[in-house]
This record gives sequence, structure tokens and C-alpha cells, in this order.
Amino acid sequence: MTKTYTLGNSKSQIEAMIPKLVIKKVKVGDRSIALVRIKDDFFAFNSTCPHRGASLIEGSINGIGEVICPLHSYRFDIKTGQVKSGSCGDLEVFHCELSEDGLKITLPDQ
Repeated sequence: MTKTYTLGNSKSQIEAMIPKLVIKKVKVGDRSIALVRIKDDFFAFNSTCPHRGASLIEGSINGIGEVICPLHSYRFDIKTGQVKSGSCGDLEVFHCELSEDGLKITLPDQ
């Protein structure tokens, strides 16, 4: 089962709230997740690294669409969550869709 949450109330509000290439921590439901904008696309993912639980909010985004963990520089594909460098499980990612009503983020039920 999944649940969809809407962040903000307009496309322009979301674009102003989430600058390009800056990882933001957002609260959706009872969960804190990470959100980043690359060009005009938005990506949501678990805010902690699956390896040692480091905060990915403090991480960075490289030029090929990977989030880099600040602790051990593990890299994860921002679209799929697949680990690209490091030895741990994949990063949990969540579907995002920007509309005129805000950013819709779909999370699995916990």
C-alpha cells in the first residue's frame, strides 16, 4: 500500500522552496525524507544512508545524478536508488510528480 502527500500548493511555491541541487529535508506524514531538484525534475529519497545511517541531507549531488553520502562517499543513483559505489543496500527512493497544485510524493505505508 502507498500514500500520496502533496507538498506546497503551487508549482511556483515548490520551485522557490527547493533550489536546484540543494538537498532539503522535508516532513511528509510522520516521516522525514530528502528532496532535491535537478534541472526541472524532483527526486525524493530516504534521508539516511543505508550503510551506516549518515544524514544524506549533508551529502551532495554529482554531475551524473548521484547522491553522495558525506560519511564514506558511497554513491546512489538518484532515480533508482541503486548503489553505484560502496557495499551496502540500495537507497529507498520515492515517486515525485510536480503539478500546478504542488509536489506529489508517494510513500509506502509503514
